[in-house]
Amino acid sequence: MFCKKNGGLIAVIVGVFIAISVAQRTHAETFEGIDIKVEGKGAAMLFIPGLNSSSDVFTDTCAAFKSQYRCYRLQLPGFAGQPAISIGDQGFLITMRNTIEHYIRTQKLGRVVLVGHSLGGLLSLMIAIDQPDMVSRIVILDSLPFLSAVQNPNLTAETAKPMAAQMRDAMNNQSLELYTQQAMTNIQGMSNNPTRIPTIASWGKSSDRTTTTMAMYELMTTDLRESIATIKTPTLVLGTWAAYKNFGATKESTQTIFSLQYAALKGVDICLSETGYHFVMWDDGEWVNQQMREFLHQK
Repeated sequence: MFCKKNGGLIAVIVGVFIAISVAQRTHAETFEGIDIKVEGKGAAMLFIPGLNSSSDVFTDTCAAFKSQYRCYRLQLPGFAGQPAISIGDQGFLITMRNTIEHYIRTQKLGRVVLVGHSLGGLLSLMIAIDQPDMVSRIVILDSLPFLSAVQNPNLTAETAKPMAAQMRDAMNNQSLELYTQQAMTNIQGMSNNPTRIPTIASWGKSSDRTTTTMAMYELMTTDLRESIATIKTPTLVLGTWAAYKNFGATKESTQTIFSLQYAALKGVDICLSETGYHFVMWDDGEWVNQQMREFLHQK
């Protein structure tokens, strides 16, 4: 475990210097419904955002690494204004996994670094399980192999289905007013910076409801806790706990949850931010960047 404290002034200066010195034009493309913004130089680093999120959530993170990596910021179809696509019987997550793998293969990106937030973290694990030779490193930002089992480790994907289906159906049948109001309530604790909440809200409002509820259902009923045992790729997990202090959570209790969920993944590094909420790349950005640099420089 190599978790470090914030680098303070030096880290800030380095970050600013990098951002200024490697400023480059960004070009965008669309691949099978996924919007992809590309900038930087070097080995490929793919950023996969979470439910309803724009690829802009990774703008600052990409800026910190684009002098050494070619950043590919993905925006999944149906989220944050990106047009929805028809999803077949395989479902949203499998379709996205296959599409991202197809992009890596057709663009001949070689072995890539995957950086996934929330739902994007789950997708990163799915890709590493399905195509281990495609991935050189994995960075998971506040994501678990089985979200529904946070409070009940004995829960299975099958037993989680009724509750997940009930939530999906209720959200699909809500009036637009109630759906929007509930979404606003749910995002209030996702960032420790109140000025970020309107951005998250706007992404939710411009997301396709059917895609959102489908993805949410699959997120709640996908259990990778055993499957991750096959992953041999070095993996860094950066989690959060500060948003749940008022609900009785402690750093120690949250560390236990992460450790149990990732128990089958040998050699995984798990570090928890002291201050960041769910959007940890915003809330504790310098810390995230520092952890990533240390991890990526490991041999």
